[in-house]
Amino acid sequence: MAKADATKPAAPKPAPQGGKAPQAKGQPRKEKAPETQPAIAKGRPKGTGQVPARLKDTFAKTIVPALMKERGYANVWAVPRLNKIVINMGVGEGRDNAKIMDFATADLQAITGQKPIVTRAKKSIANFKLREGVPIGAKVTLRAARMYEFFDRLVNVALPRVRDFKGVPPKGFDGRGNYALGLREQLIFPEIVYDKIDKVRGMDVIFVTTARTDEDAKALLAQLGMPFREQ
Repeated sequence: MAKADATKPAAPKPAPQGGKAPQAKGQPRKEKAPETQPAIAKGRPKGTGQVPARLKDTFAKTIVPALMKERGYANVWAVPRLNKIVINMGVGEGRDNAKIMDFATADLQAITGQKPIVTRAKKSIANFKLREGVPIGAKVTLRAARMYEFFDRLVNVALPRVRDFKGVPPKGFDGRGNYALGLREQLIFPEIVYDKIDKVRGMDVIFVTTARTDEDAKALLAQLGMPFREQ
C-alpha cells in the first residue's frame, strides 16, 4: 500500500455546525462594535426650578422702571427689592401631641412647596406649662423663584378668597422696610383640602425687603400687587 505524500498539506478541519470558523493564527482579532445607546433628549427642564416666575419677570421689565419714575431713583440698583418671605405657623398644641405638628407641617409644605422647619421653645415658662426644646410651631423661609411664586398666589388667588375682603392693613410695617401680614386660616389657599385638615390654623407672613423706609417698602409691595386698604 502506497504511503501518503508528506509534501501534501493537510485539509482544513470543517467548522462545527452552529459555530464560527476558527480564527487563523497571526490575524488581528476583530473587536465587537459597541452597541448604540438611545439618544437622550437635551434641553428638557429638570423640574419647576427652571421655569421662571411670572412675577419675577414682571418686576424686572415693568415694576423697576415704574418705581424709578415714581420714587425718583437715579440708579436701577437703588430700587428696593423683595429679599425673602418668612411664613410662621404657631402650633401650641404640638407640645402635647406630636401628630398635631405633623398636620401643621404638611399644610405649610403644601402651601409653600418647601419643607418647613420645626421651631422649638428657647426657654421654659412655668405659667404656660412650656418646657425648653418643646416644638411650638413651623417656619418656612422662601427666596428667589419660590418667593415670587408664593407672592403671586397670595395676592391673586388666596387673598381674594377671604370673606368680606377689603384689603390688607397698611399699618403692618416695622419702620425698617419690612411688612407683617396675619392670616386667620390656611383654607384660603387652594392647595389645602378642607376634608384633610385637623384644625383651622392661622399664620404670620413677613415680607423682608431691601427698602430703607416704610414708604419705599409700601411702594414696592403696591407695585407687586399687594392690595392695601385705604385708611
